[in-house]
Amino acid sequence: MAMKIRSGFRFTNYEAPEQTPFEKLFEIFQELITHTSGDVEEALDWLRELDKEYDLTDEDYTIDDFKEDLKAKGYLREEIDPSQGGDGEGNPGEGLLSITAKMERIIRQRALDQIFGKIKRSGSGNHRTGKSGAGDEHTGDFREYRFGDSLDRISMTESLKNAQVNHGLDGFSLTEDDLVVEDTHHKAQMSTVLMIDISHSMILYGEDRITPAKKVAMALAELITTRYPKDTLDILVFGNDAWPIPIKDLPYLKVGPYHTNTVAGLQLAMDMLRRKKNTNKQIFMITDGKPSCLRLPDGTYYKNSVGLDDFIVEKCYNMARQARKLHIPITTFMIAQDPYLMQFVRHFTEANKGKALFTGLKGLGEMIFEDYEKNRKKRLK
Repeated sequence: MAMKIRSGFRFTNYEAPEQTPFEKLFEIFQELITHTSGDVEEALDWLRELDKEYDLTDEDYTIDDFKEDLKAKGYLREEIDPSQGGDGEGNPGEGLLSITAKMERIIRQRALDQIFGKIKRSGSGNHRTGKSGAGDEHTGDFREYRFGDSLDRISMTESLKNAQVNHGLDGFSLTEDDLVVEDTHHKAQMSTVLMIDISHSMILYGEDRITPAKKVAMALAELITTRYPKDTLDILVFGNDAWPIPIKDLPYLKVGPYHTNTVAGLQLAMDMLRRKKNTNKQIFMITDGKPSCLRLPDGTYYKNSVGLDDFIVEKCYNMARQARKLHIPITTFMIAQDPYLMQFVRHFTEANKGKALFTGLKGLGEMIFEDYEKNRKKRLK
């Protein structure tokens, strides 16, 4: 008698992957070190408070053990501070802890995973434009062979079919007129400047807006350097003035007691992009407040935090128009939801013919990623 074999699925209760005590604490520490702008001692203090509340450690593995493991694995370095002195018996005293370049890279990778998901590395210069040209992504369309076309782009199937139609099966021959080539998408390069507002309003009203902005910048930097290595990303911050910062300094970025000099940020961004040879250029601006500051030709600052100052606003519109003449679109990611500020951003965007995205903090990273992908289309002048 034949046995009846049943097939199907067997469901079991979910079991979390086994983690070592170090791995559990390391996940939390990475988040804390981002919020504390690279302040190791403050992050460890927060970790101790969480340990008291949630029993993260036990007598076999303590926070001090975790700190020593961080140093042993190359995530932290200890530097002797001469001002701390010693005990006079050869002991130089306790050193200052700081994160290493290895830890900075880990934080950027974590930001990429959190915001953009697991994105696999692909070839360099991988920018679809919708225009046919030299590339490795097939469009599905065919055209006649032209002198200079690479032989590996000839579609042999379509070419043999043309030869049979044109010459018949009995007198088969393959001529240049029979050859067809499959088109591929042209791959373009992109130069991007990311502007981050570090004015005081980025931490006002009990809302931390600078940490999500930092995470977006770190994730975008990691995305471009790993997936699109031929692209360039420059990052600048703007408060009373604007200045560029290297990618490695992103974890340490803090808000200052600044007003918002949007004009200075745009001037610096366009200066950076003028030096780039790429055709495709763009500016991403993350801000939550209105422009409230200008630096005058004599070096003094003109500031007005009350409402929208017509003098400052008109300067912003002029910068938007200048960027448009240079074929540099500006995408503004506006965190604030004030109607009069949203109206300003709409007028600013109209002057530039760019885009404005009004978003909360939660969806900021996803929106920037989607916009970066869409903007990788070559703008023909």
